[in-house]
Amino acid sequence: MLKWLLTLAVVVFALGLAWPLLLKLGLGRLPGDLQFRNRGRNFHFPLATSLIFSAVITLLLWALRI
Repeated sequence: MLKWLLTLAVVVFALGLAWPLLLKLGLGRLPGDLQFRNRGRNFHFPLATSLIFSAVITLLLWALRI
């Protein structure tokens, strides 16, 4: 269990570092991503980006188990 938690922490850290590069590629601004502005605050809900990341991670994990 500890190995999975550590692996998840490393992946989240790596995605955090890669986020500026991913924004330059257009992720985070896909048609299904929602952005709201209310009283000077921006709220961002990356729904389409989350679905793409989920599909890619699922395919990678599926490929590694074979």
